[in-house]
Amino acid sequence: MRISLEDAVARLRNGEVVAIPTETVYGLAADATNDVALQKIFTTKQRPADHPLIVHISDISHVTDWAASFPEIAVKLAKAFWPGALTLVLPAKSHVSKVVRGGEPTIALRVPNHPVALALLKLSGLSVAAPSANLFTQLSPTTAAHVEAGLGVAIPVLDGGACQVGIESSIVSVSADGQWQLLRPGMISEADILKVVGSKQQIKVESEDEKTIQAQTPKVPGQHALHYSPRTPLMLFNNRANLIQESEVLMQAGKTCAALIIGEGNQPNCQVVQLTSQPNEVAEQLYGALHGLDALQVDCILAELPPNAPAWVAVLDRLSRAGYKG
Repeated sequence: MRISLEDAVARLRNGEVVAIPTETVYGLAADATNDVALQKIFTTKQRPADHPLIVHISDISHVTDWAASFPEIAVKLAKAFWPGALTLVLPAKSHVSKVVRGGEPTIALRVPNHPVALALLKLSGLSVAAPSANLFTQLSPTTAAHVEAGLGVAIPVLDGGACQVGIESSIVSVSADGQWQLLRPGMISEADILKVVGSKQQIKVESEDEKTIQAQTPKVPGQHALHYSPRTPLMLFNNRANLIQESEVLMQAGKTCAALIIGEGNQPNCQVVQLTSQPNEVAEQLYGALHGLDALQVDCILAELPPNAPAWVAVLDRLSRAGYKG
């Protein structure tokens, strides 16, 4: 159900959930200060309650409404990349609801770089929690149609067109003492971050107890072992030749398949979506391509993994969590 900006504002103020566009993916938004509304996000998405939500704010001045500390490194990152596809995880103020924090002592904050999302935040005067507008672990939506296909046509959607970044934000945790960690890769890379902060991220020593490491590392969205997945089984391949061979094996066994390939070269004898060899373009088109292949209702989707190189880290992360190696 497509709605206007004014209707979206009214619904959010009334404690409802609304799917909204951002430059990364569409988010299922609710007033971040309203626990009843926040619970609707978890119910609608079938999301575990211990998974924190990212709070979308209209500008950097609202950080201190939520964060108990805003270290210099975090300030530098916010000034460099906001509005944009970077989420900062900071120590939370005591009044911040455990619901939005997923029980963690931290709060995740982002200023989205999308004109419709920013207009919504400014017109409503709200900060909104907005995880991806899909069922938990399923394929993220990058168009309003993807939201409706995943959550049903009754869900109110503020249509802002196709998302231009196309995959979820980079997540950086900054502790009160200024130590930082990249917790989820995105199109703002570790190299981009290093240029701003000038110091390497905190590295855990291998001899530390694993439970201690987990306790020191904030839980953030997108870290489930299976995530970003189409309904159709997705098989991943490090090279094109093996993908083509598997397509032939499947067809000889009377099964149907379709393929996602990256760059030029030989193609399997099945329906193919071919993406470019440019990381930014692949990121923008990735979820849309997978949604299209999922809609074919074949027995299996075969996907070519990108190179294991710094420019491809975020795309490789999303695909690796979405399927299994062939």
